[in-house]
Amino acid sequence: MFTAASAGKWRTAFLSLRDEISTTPQPPVPRLLQDLIFSHSNSLLSAVSLLPPHELTSDCLFLLDLVSKADGPDWIPVSLHTCQLIHDVCARVLVQQNSSSWPLFLHSFACVLEFLLRQPMPSPRSTAYSSRVEPVIQCFETLRRLAALYQRNSSHPENIHLVKFVLRIIPFLHHDLVASYGCSNQEPTGKKLLSLWDAMALAFDMFGGAFSVSGSLFPNDVCQSTLEVLRKVMDVLASKGQLVEDRSMWRFYSCLLDCVHVVLTNIKCPVSDHVSSFIAALRMFFCFGLNGPPQFSHPDVVRKDKQLNVKLSPLRSGVSKNANDTPYRPPHLRKRDDLNSKLPESCDWRRLSAQDSASSDVILSDSDFSDSDGSIRDSYSAQSSKVRIAAIVCIQDLCQADSKSFTTQWMTLVPTNDVLKPRKLEATLMTCLLFDPHLKVRIASASALSTMMDGASSIFLQVAEYKESSKYGSFTPLSNSLGLVLMQLHTGILHLIHRDNHGRLLIQLFKFLLLLISSTPYSRMPGELLPKVIMSLHARITEGFSFKNDQTGLLVAAIGCLTAAFSTFPPQMNVHNMLLDETAAGFDGSERKSGVIFTLFRFAEQYSDASTCIEALQVLRAMALNYPTIVSACWERVSVLVYKLLQFAVVEDPAKTWKASVKEPVGYVGDKILTAAIKVLDGCLRAISGFKGNEDLHFDRIIDTPFTSDCIRSIRISSAPSYGFENPEIAQEQLSQAGCYQWSEAIRKHIVLVLHSGSAVVRSTVVTCFAGITSSVFVSFSQQEREFVTSSIINAALHDKSPSVRSAACRAIGVVSCFPETSLSIGIYEKFILAVEANTRDPLISVRVTASWALANVCEALRYRVNDTSFGGSNTTSQVVDSLIECALRLTEDGDKVKANAVRALGSISKYVKLRCMTSNHDVLPSVHHHLSGAVDSTWLERTVQAFLSCVTTGNVKVQWNVCHALSNLFSNETVKLQDMDWAPSVFSILLLLLRDASNFKIRIQAAAALAVPVTPLAYGRSFPDVVKGVWHTLQNLNSDRETTPTNFKYKKSLENQLTSTMLHLLSLVSSGRCEALTDFLLKKASFLEEWLRGLCVTLKEEDNASGSGSTSTSGEKQKKELISRAIRSLARSLEAGHNPEMALKLQELDSNLN
Repeated sequence: MFTAASAGKWRTAFLSLRDEISTTPQPPVPRLLQDLIFSHSNSLLSAVSLLPPHELTSDCLFLLDLVSKADGPDWIPVSLHTCQLIHDVCARVLVQQNSSSWPLFLHSFACVLEFLLRQPMPSPRSTAYSSRVEPVIQCFETLRRLAALYQRNSSHPENIHLVKFVLRIIPFLHHDLVASYGCSNQEPTGKKLLSLWDAMALAFDMFGGAFSVSGSLFPNDVCQSTLEVLRKVMDVLASKGQLVEDRSMWRFYSCLLDCVHVVLTNIKCPVSDHVSSFIAALRMFFCFGLNGPPQFSHPDVVRKDKQLNVKLSPLRSGVSKNANDTPYRPPHLRKRDDLNSKLPESCDWRRLSAQDSASSDVILSDSDFSDSDGSIRDSYSAQSSKVRIAAIVCIQDLCQADSKSFTTQWMTLVPTNDVLKPRKLEATLMTCLLFDPHLKVRIASASALSTMMDGASSIFLQVAEYKESSKYGSFTPLSNSLGLVLMQLHTGILHLIHRDNHGRLLIQLFKFLLLLISSTPYSRMPGELLPKVIMSLHARITEGFSFKNDQTGLLVAAIGCLTAAFSTFPPQMNVHNMLLDETAAGFDGSERKSGVIFTLFRFAEQYSDASTCIEALQVLRAMALNYPTIVSACWERVSVLVYKLLQFAVVEDPAKTWKASVKEPVGYVGDKILTAAIKVLDGCLRAISGFKGNEDLHFDRIIDTPFTSDCIRSIRISSAPSYGFENPEIAQEQLSQAGCYQWSEAIRKHIVLVLHSGSAVVRSTVVTCFAGITSSVFVSFSQQEREFVTSSIINAALHDKSPSVRSAACRAIGVVSCFPETSLSIGIYEKFILAVEANTRDPLISVRVTASWALANVCEALRYRVNDTSFGGSNTTSQVVDSLIECALRLTEDGDKVKANAVRALGSISKYVKLRCMTSNHDVLPSVHHHLSGAVDSTWLERTVQAFLSCVTTGNVKVQWNVCHALSNLFSNETVKLQDMDWAPSVFSILLLLLRDASNFKIRIQAAAALAVPVTPLAYGRSFPDVVKGVWHTLQNLNSDRETTPTNFKYKKSLENQLTSTMLHLLSLVSSGRCEALTDFLLKKASFLEEWLRGLCVTLKEEDNASGSGSTSTSGEKQKKELISRAIRSLARSLEAGHNPEMALKLQELDSNLN
């Protein structure tokens, strides 16, 4: 029992030390410390528990501060004894810390360690080395213990102090670490020696703890310094080429990798400069521990290290206390022991294939890796597997931290050949996935590969292209390397899916395969690859899964991969032929019972298993949209399937029909199945009736000119089927004839059952079907069927309480109103407008966007009804137009998505409303008509133009494009006299500004097209010279323009052609629009214009020769010649009048040569 006398000894010693220090002259401090403190350390330590915490903390700080000023060889033993004393004190009692004392502790310890580490270090193989390393380890242990206690209540600044301390010390260890790497830390007797690697393990453990608490709040300089320190340590490992596998280094690897994981997870600064260094070192861990455990020469090696009481983080664990201790092990672990005991003594990891490990590595929980289980070999195998997992997790963290920089390291992490051959020296993530004997390592590999496939990599992989390796020269392009990688990934993953039976691993494999399918450009890969994926998945689904608990989840995941495979765009010919072969054989013959389509129908009919049923229905929908030609053969089966599902929902008791999970109510599951079934019906109807998106109204597209028609890009509609394997004209005729019957059957048999369902999601899905009707099908409907369609969507838009249903109804209205072949009455259009206008006031933006889109389509459709006699004589026609204008003007003040549609609507109205000028101040008034072309508000045009100008300055890219298109429509209205409008110069200036400065090429194309609409110089007014100059300068500077972005690059040719067409149009007018400013400009640029026109003639002749048409020119070529000829003749007349007859003569000769 300690007495008060013991506490008195402590106080006496430290009071005497303070008194001696303050005397003059000061005695040698090392001798004072030795005489007063260290020579009585045992008795002083017995008193620490009796001292007040604040006194003990003050004395320890005083001692550390005194020793931190060490200088000279006499201070070496003093520093060593100080570290020992503080370590022993902190091991006995809790030293009190606060925000003031903590930085002082860290600073003093840093100074002591720096002094010790500056001294020459003995050889790592000597006993003196261990005695010099021990104080360093004691110092780290002391700080680690204090940090663990202090971080519970510490704030962010205190964690920064700790991280800066570690960053300050680790560089001093770097040189000695390099020198000691690979040296044995055991004496010949087997006794374990201490090393700096043990100290580093403690340092990184503190590092990770601080970052896990407040790493995301650290300043950028601390984060960058942390990455530098970690990278340098990683560089040491990578430079050695081989990892040292012993207990001490295992502890260090675990702490280091855990620290890297925590830092990469919490850090916020860029890591791009360090990605390659980290990966080079992390790859070395893929094979760590797979050559068997190290040969221990003494049983003490596997005992718990009493000198280093280090509690490892969850990523690490110790080893068993004794090789002979064999506690109770459950049967599944004993089975694994028996299997391991049958292996040869020198077990080669390369002999363990995925199939072998599947049978021998039945690990079901984290407890399977318990350190107390089994022999030394089992324990070491478990610990080394955790190191491999930690390295793989760090690679996954790097990918998530900077996926763009990570793509440059793909070739080092995935194989380009022989994926099914194990490789030890060049191991990859696929090596770990296929051959690692531990299940959790393989699961971690699959997860890391899935992360690599997600995000930026999906775009990066689109350049991949496969070629046989024999076709490569000395250099393999990136695209071909990526093609090889994708082939190897497919080979490896399909191999595993067939042979592995672990539920957790299979879930990760299917997740990886789903991302792989979505990221692979199959059109640039071997044609048989995608069918191989489909057939492999089908075979695995047919085979089934052995674990009953995981069977549904695995089945859903596998079928989900089929959905991705059938959704790939563009559709693949080999898949198309495979499906055609199955449908040609029919579904009744026993020989086709194993076909993909048959299997999908079988699972879709299993109503009691909701998840599987829904996934199968989604595959059928994807198949119908991507391979529509097979739908006709499957229609009867689809119709029966959907009808049964709808009948169960309407007639039967849903609680008995649907098998819901605990978390999902029965009604919710039933709605999901019904929704999926209706979407299958919708997709099949679209496929069989030839739906290609919104109906083309064949209005005069401004960019469809002789120079631009070849550059018009087709737009893919996601909800439209892909028709890529047949003659479009023949296919369209066949589909139109067939689609009428199927649509009539669907309306009569399916849609009426659920159109008024109690579920909003079901109703919205049914109404969406109407948006897939084509005009040819609608015309072929009976009057009763047409009325059913129009009344259903109007009632849904006006009276349904669900926003999603009203939005779907508005989309259907937008589609049906565009049918040019139909003769809908003015009454139907008025109801359409009423329904759409009501929904444009909805508080939800999703509804307003769809309603505004429908409004724009209605306005566009009415262009073709302006002279329709059935619309004449109605008192409401002017009110219809007025309501459309007011609604569209109101929507121009909404968000960008709504605003774009509103501008499109106003542009369509501007095209067909007829106007006349009456008064001297140019007031624009409507003509007196009872047709749709009449308007009632005399100020609407000015308000419309002001709305256009406002939208250009406030709207996004799509809004600006629609403004340019709307102005094109306005310019084409013959009753609008642009030369008399006060706003005309502002409009032309805006278009020229967009043409010159818009960053998006599509906007510039449409602006150039709008500037080519006026047909006379008078229509341009006083802006005509500015328009000619602006278009010419833009055309001249196009090739020397600022850097073209990848998005704009594909539109550059279209922009050049449109500028050419616009410039030729303007030149054809210059002879009629003479003014001094324009004449001076043409005289100044005459030689450039002549050279440009001559180049056009040469290009046209080369195209004529290339086409092989000879003397017979196509209509497009004739139009180009006529346009160029008019421009040459007009420019020649203008230059001749401007006193430049020489250039006029050259142009006349050029025109004669052209014709």
